[in-house]
Amino acid sequence: MLKTLAEQAERFVGIKEVRGDVDNDHIMAMLKLDFGWPESDEVPWCSAFVNFIAWLHRYPRSKSLRARSWLLVGEPIATTMAIKGFDVVVIKRGGDNQPGPEVIKAQGHVGFYMAHDLNNIWILGGNQGNEVSVREYPLRRLLGIRRLGRP
Repeated sequence: MLKTLAEQAERFVGIKEVRGDVDNDHIMAMLKLDFGWPESDEVPWCSAFVNFIAWLHRYPRSKSLRARSWLLVGEPIATTMAIKGFDVVVIKRGGDNQPGPEVIKAQGHVGFYMAHDLNNIWILGGNQGNEVSVREYPLRRLLGIRRLGRP
């Protein structure tokens, strides 16, 4: 049995969008879990991926395609207290001049915390280069880290 959200999410690494008229059935299942409208996998789906993994573990979910909706789920965690596998990271998308965490209806990205250093944070997430992957982002874009359950 997989113990953490990140362990479950790692099983999906490499799943990619399909360009054109064909869609990836895995991504469509994630999108359709809470949302009836997406007709293709070529929509922002990072939050759908996090919702899907949280659903598999029966953790709280945002039930929204907005990445920043995760700033309202779980408990806030300081970066220094973040734990791989249990925490969700929300960052700014679209440039450093985007609004802060008080604005939920703005561009963002969400995924699972993997690690950080003084300058960067590593996130395991969906729709990172149109696939599930681990990517590095500047720590200055961090909006918040949320703990969904007890480690």
